Amino acid sequence: MGDEGFTVWFTGWSGSGKTTIAMTLEEELKKMGVQHVQRLDGDIVREDLCSDLGFSKEDRNENIKRATFVAEMLSKNGVATLVSFISPYSALRDHARERCHNFIEVYVRCDKDTLIERDVKGLYKQAIEGKILEFTGISDPYEEPEYPEIILNTAEEEIPESVGRVIGYLKENHYI
Repeated sequence: MGDEGFTVWFTGWSGSGKTTIAMTLEEELKKMGVQHVQRLDGDIVREDLCSDLGFSKEDRNENIKRATFVAEMLSKNGVATLVSFISPYSALRDHARERCHNFIEVYVRCDKDTLIERDVKGLYKQAIEGKILEFTGISDPYEEPEYPEIILNTAEEEIPESVGRVIGYLKENHYI
């Protein structure tokens, strides 16, 4: 179980639930006996692998390219790779799809009102007030995925339901 690597790429706006779902999925996969699971989270990767990058479009693109490289290496070597990045630009998500082994795009959708309501750090408020520039969805675009394998609506479903849907997809398609 879990010998064939794959990449589950979670994309969506800040605060949509990408990290929480990926963390919970990681735990569930390990409980199910998937031996090699690695999670790549946007905030963590930015601290270590991409600490030299800012938030311009060029830097965001480079951030995703680096994450794609790591996910590609992991998934091609039999690792269940869970990637949670805003990854706002479709061209870079397409690049990741081309490079990563058994790529599964998961669009973690959530309406703006719910995101603002959930925003414990106040980032959306600051972006709306113009205090944070180039904030995805407010002053910088987010290009919705056209054909994701899975769409999760976290304003309407709880984390266990979202994780269950991803696990269902992985089972149906014989990844686990």
